[in-house]
Amino acid sequence: MNARRGLPSTRFRVAIFDFDGTLGDSFPWFSVAINEAAARHGFRRVEAGERDLLRRLGAGEILRALDVPTWKLPMIAEDLRRCMARDIDAIALFEGVGDMLRRLQRAGIALGVVSSNAERNVVRVLGDAHARSIRHLHCGASIFGKASRLRRVLRDSGEAPERVIYIGDELRDIEAARRLGIAAGAVAWGYNSLEVLERAAPDLIFRRVADIVPALLAGAERR
Repeated sequence: MNARRGLPSTRFRVAIFDFDGTLGDSFPWFSVAINEAAARHGFRRVEAGERDLLRRLGAGEILRALDVPTWKLPMIAEDLRRCMARDIDAIALFEGVGDMLRRLQRAGIALGVVSSNAERNVVRVLGDAHARSIRHLHCGASIFGKASRLRRVLRDSGEAPERVIYIGDELRDIEAARRLGIAAGAVAWGYNSLEVLERAAPDLIFRRVADIVPALLAGAERR
């Protein structure tokens, strides 16, 4: 820590995380739930052989591939949030996420979550202890609305954009971070494939949960 200012001596003072596919292992649940939603809302279901293909597409491309009308997005998103609340016991944190959050918090890095999921779902999966460690919690973002939530975190934290990183698992997470001028981190275990994320050239790529802490704390000992 920087004893004079009480600030972490790392490059990043705020680490914001996406939730689904980044902290929470929800893709297996989503693979089933999306086809249930397709039946209810009248868009094309995802066939078993298409799942890997869709992981290589951006959010807009997926919507077009499934013939999802834009005007239906808010209803579909809310439906999926309700279904996850119903099935919440089937969702867990990825292994090592709890320890990672604890270590970053102990290092003095403020934690945030910006997610399209409902706050009640995020808090339930995080558990009380981890949820209390999240200083900036902004949920319920529209599918393309994460940048506005990230802007709130920047405003509330008072930090310069170069001191903030947003870590997610999708192309839209990288795009949202860049709109705000903050660093973009991408994880290899989420909804978009690593190959696609690498082509988008995020600032940092994490292949394992265990890679996050050393990468964000890099240089702390030398400062």
